[in-house]
Amino acid sequence: MKTIGLEEHFMMAEMFGYSASTKNVAGPGAWEDATRRLTDFLELRIPEMDEHGLDMQVLSLTSPGIQAEKDTRVAVTNALKVNDFLKTVIDQHPTHFGGFAALPLQDPKAAADELERTVKQYGFSGGLINAHTQGKYLDHPDFNVVWERAVTLDVPLYLHPAVGVDVPHIFKGHEELIGPMWSWGVDTGTHAMRIIFGKVFDRYPKAKLLLGHMGEGLPYALWRMDSRWAWHNHRGIELDLGNPSEYVRRNIYITTSGVDSAPPLLCALLAVGAEHILFATDYPFEEISLATEFLRTAPISAADRAKIAHENAEKLLHLSK
Repeated sequence: MKTIGLEEHFMMAEMFGYSASTKNVAGPGAWEDATRRLTDFLELRIPEMDEHGLDMQVLSLTSPGIQAEKDTRVAVTNALKVNDFLKTVIDQHPTHFGGFAALPLQDPKAAADELERTVKQYGFSGGLINAHTQGKYLDHPDFNVVWERAVTLDVPLYLHPAVGVDVPHIFKGHEELIGPMWSWGVDTGTHAMRIIFGKVFDRYPKAKLLLGHMGEGLPYALWRMDSRWAWHNHRGIELDLGNPSEYVRRNIYITTSGVDSAPPLLCALLAVGAEHILFATDYPFEEISLATEFLRTAPISAADRAKIAHENAEKLLHLSK
């Protein structure tokens, strides 16, 4: 069975400084192992892919990437460097790798132009954005130009977690909760809700947003969202589709990255449908072997397995079959 992974990370050595916040949440030795694999493509990554049946990785710069850069001009320059580097990697191994562009959202127009450049000239499949960009989220009106360009190009934006702008009071004294184990999912799910209630998907109904980690909790809260939205003070916000769940089902696609477990997959299938679920491993932070074995053995139909493994990715990302 052909298998394509959508959340597969890499790093350029000269960009390691961006990952200080991610390094700080890693356990002893975990970051050292991850960095060894983030910068490798031929010696470790491809043999592991081949051994465990992962045919293609759609590569993306590891978190927080370009979003961590405070200088706008440097962000624009480094995004070009990263994307040009990724293109050379893909050219050397075209059957194994595709790419998501790193986008310098510090300059939204430059980010939109870079998305267009990499999609049209390099064949990239969209852009991946690591959480906020210096405290600005994707519902901000400044980013309309990026959403508009993504819709015109018919490519998705992948929203990936990173450390938040600040530490909410509830985490004070329990900093062990900060990171991918808990806070990143809460932050990213909330970011997606901001996009919905910021009416981005009303302005751009054909926009496509990818969320990793089995949807950052959203598929499991759809009924509650709609029920309580009917009860809430809307504070002047009215959604064109009425209920928030409609946008999750229409505009949001989820990947299995970092969740190799049948119960949440089955729930997601019931909540959003097989056409909106795609495979990912979260390499190198999760093991390819575990992820591919999970996909092969999950108690789902052969038709749904094929959609998740490769068919949805080929369609959404315009990958050749």
